[in-house]
Amino acid sequence: MEHRTVLLEEAVVALNVKPDGTYVDATYGRGGHSSAILARLGPRGRLVGLDRDRDAVAAGAGVADARFEICHAHFGALAQVLAARGVAEVDGVLFDLGVSSPQLEEAERGFSFRLDAPLDMRMDRTCGETAAGWLARAGEAEIRKVIKTYGEERFAGQIAKAIVDSRARGGIRTTGELARIVGAAVRTREAHQDPATRTFQAIRIHVNQELEELSLALPQALQVLRPGGRLVAISFHSLEDRIVKRFMGNRARPPVPDRLPLRASEMPKPDLVIRGKPIRPGAAEIAVNPRARSAIMRVAEKLG
Repeated sequence: MEHRTVLLEEAVVALNVKPDGTYVDATYGRGGHSSAILARLGPRGRLVGLDRDRDAVAAGAGVADARFEICHAHFGALAQVLAARGVAEVDGVLFDLGVSSPQLEEAERGFSFRLDAPLDMRMDRTCGETAAGWLARAGEAEIRKVIKTYGEERFAGQIAKAIVDSRARGGIRTTGELARIVGAAVRTREAHQDPATRTFQAIRIHVNQELEELSLALPQALQVLRPGGRLVAISFHSLEDRIVKRFMGNRARPPVPDRLPLRASEMPKPDLVIRGKPIRPGAAEIAVNPRARSAIMRVAEKLG
């Protein structure tokens, strides 16, 4: 399936691209947002792309543009990547969170329960533990917690027990095996949703430490933004959006100590200002790209 970039025009407009600015696409994917940013940059502009997926990096390496550089790195290392390239400040950082269509559609990646394949789920296949490896060693309580927390799955207990029981009779090595185990354990499910959806999502988030990486990356993005620079984040999961919303909100409204008299000049200064309301894809975009339906974009600007 062709990868369709979600909220393409909206995200680039939100970045408020300056022709001579420096920008970061922290989740390059297949380069949809990056291409649109480059189209708005002038000869002195610069764009740094990051992705932990080697296939995405290979796609970015094919971009013949001196203003662009692609880096194999997770966005939790954002500040380190920029420092290594002599970039002290940037004018915008974009996060397009979630999984790309190529990752879902390539069976060997192990992200999809619709394609029977080795149970991998790593976004960076050069390091880390596979989903199969984690399921082979994790205790029932840990499995239950991951599925309940990251998948918001009400049948997490039954699923974890079924996984452990099945594991005792032999390892769980493929996506098909895991999907069948989950399907047998889940009694009911929302219309048009596969019983394995939430479990696969939860295990993927855990294996890739997606929420932890996001929590590390957002403060780094704020750190490298120059005053007037924009932070744009597109989330596809309520837990991701919660982290983004809380971070932007906290930095836009710094805490004031209770019962402590302060002059206006002594009040804590906010780091960010929220720009506009959260943006969701319109009906036309969802019609051509159903995976966009859960997306939500938030925008903030760094204050001086």
